[in-house]
Amino acid sequence: MSNIDISSLEQQLNSFDSAIRCSALEELASGIESGDIRVPNPKEEVNLHFHTFFSFNAEGWSPSRIAWESMKYGLEVAGIVDFDVLDGMNEFLAAGDLLGLKSVVGLESRVFVKELADKVINSPKEPGISYFMASGCTKRPPAGSESERILNSMLERAGSRNIALVDLVNKYLDVVQLDYKADAVPLTPAGNVTERHLLLAYDIKARKVFGNDTEKLATFWSAKLGISKTEADALIDDTPKFHEKMRAKLMKFGGMGYIAPDAETFPSIEEVVSMIRGMDALPMGAWLDGTNPGEENAEAFVELLLSKGVVALNIVPDRNWNYKPSDEKTTKIKKLQEIVEACRKFNMPICVGTEMNKLGLPFVDDFSAPELQPYVQDFVDGARCLYAHTVLSRFADFGYLSPAAHTAFGQDVAAKNKYFTTIGRQLWAQTDKEKIQSLIAAIG
Repeated sequence: MSNIDISSLEQQLNSFDSAIRCSALEELASGIESGDIRVPNPKEEVNLHFHTFFSFNAEGWSPSRIAWESMKYGLEVAGIVDFDVLDGMNEFLAAGDLLGLKSVVGLESRVFVKELADKVINSPKEPGISYFMASGCTKRPPAGSESERILNSMLERAGSRNIALVDLVNKYLDVVQLDYKADAVPLTPAGNVTERHLLLAYDIKARKVFGNDTEKLATFWSAKLGISKTEADALIDDTPKFHEKMRAKLMKFGGMGYIAPDAETFPSIEEVVSMIRGMDALPMGAWLDGTNPGEENAEAFVELLLSKGVVALNIVPDRNWNYKPSDEKTTKIKKLQEIVEACRKFNMPICVGTEMNKLGLPFVDDFSAPELQPYVQDFVDGARCLYAHTVLSRFADFGYLSPAAHTAFGQDVAAKNKYFTTIGRQLWAQTDKEKIQSLIAAIG
């Protein structure tokens, strides 16, 4: 029997101290190599949309913890995505190398799309604003480059929005006052505060203000959230629902801290695409559910993205089928079918995942669900394609958008996708350059 304390090591993987995380992961990897720890064979399941604690992970998981949990579960490909930062990139790629896990790194933000300035896209009640992503990140923008300037400005804009939001919410909450630097910044290891950190910080601060007096705490939130005392009593013990109620009342459209964005609040899609390409990563659109005006015509939406230089699309499948039977479910399943068919038509790889940025979300999509069965191959192949870009970019100067790939495939995107998908299926977390080059030659 193994003497390795797996549970303790897993907790160390969540430490804000990178040296502790690294040591714990190395011990777990050694346990796998020695046979003291057994992990399952990989399944044809993927999740390329884990948020880490460098933006917000509801379980407090670091990039190393996500790599470990992905290995322990048996994901074929795993990927992290953080808001406005690449702080987890090197750690996650190194963790994948150590564990033998196919690993992909992404980035998420929001952009302004001038062509849809009067239409809601996928940021609720915010016309012209779209969630947007990068995938296959392997390096930071070159120092002093325009790409670095844009990336830095994205983080600075996010911080400024947070501080302005906190000022407004503090005025509304009276006795519960958040000190941004003292209460919110320490909740994340690199100071990248998100809206969900602010929710947690306000929750913690209110409990400190009222101490053990749950009666006063419930009365406070009842008044501030505009709900009954009975509902407040129940909510404060149900963190996911409580935080969503706080978010709706305090931070989202119509909330006390909400500040309507305009064309200057977020960078343009053109700027962000340029930034992503400038660090040899892949610009990736984000699709919510096809029910808003900016997304309702799937083919037009994909064509617009393609015209901007976007090469992949992110979908969160759980939002599009996992409902009780209803007209809403029927509509969303139909919209999911439309967007997948549009991606097939225009040869756009699909990236999927479950985010895990709030409690209650599944670790991985239910790939056995009948509603998803027609699209599982698209989801798995998309992940393989993005992984192949990652490893070939890192070790062979042959990324998906590289000059070498353009020379090899020209405008034949279908052939390129088939090639990268094949590489991604056959190349198993490989870092040996000679083996990679050998496989490229064999497939080419």
